[in-house]
Amino acid sequence: MAKILAVDDDKAILVLIQNILRRDQHHIDILETVQGHPPDKFQGYDLILLDVMMPDIDGFELCKQIRPFVDCPILFLTAKTEEEAIVKGLITGGDDYITKPFGVKELSARVNAHLRREGREKHQSKRVISGFVFHFDSKEVFIKNHSLNLTKNEYTICEFLALHKGRTFSREQIYEEVYGINGDALYSTITEFIRTIRKKCKEHGVDPIKTVWGVGYKWE
Repeated sequence: MAKILAVDDDKAILVLIQNILRRDQHHIDILETVQGHPPDKFQGYDLILLDVMMPDIDGFELCKQIRPFVDCPILFLTAKTEEEAIVKGLITGGDDYITKPFGVKELSARVNAHLRREGREKHQSKRVISGFVFHFDSKEVFIKNHSLNLTKNEYTICEFLALHKGRTFSREQIYEEVYGINGDALYSTITEFIRTIRKKCKEHGVDPIKTVWGVGYKWE
């Protein structure tokens, strides 16, 4: 049983989410407004569902504010299908999105897939690869004693490529590692994640991810 928070200004949507996820034996807290709730109040959850279009605050901005305080998966609930909006949401720290209106099976499957992925056990707590120190438990990467301050999806990409150092992966293969085989995000988000990872690495004078033109990316 997981502890899940759902934030949406539509009471009917919140009730629907509660009914669906309670069938999976999860504990669900709901919020119709985030006013009066500081970012640290979002701690302690195994997964958070955030509506994008809310009157108090944009869901993307709320994600950006709370991400430093929470390391659980954050899934957006959105009626938006524009590529720019979706990419924006994922690079602010979100892990996935669910398009409204959603079905019972879709919400249940997507939430439980992220919870299963989050619960994977690591065989090592720390490993040094190409000078980068990976802390698998806390999902952090350090270079020259400085944290790269990666989002969850950026970390997943770095860990995946680093653990398979020297091997080239296509954008589609990296996408599957981040979102799973049934992911519904856009492939272009992977390109954007790679760009932001490189930017953060270059701030410390390193650039471990190389582009293999026409094929994909690899960690050197």
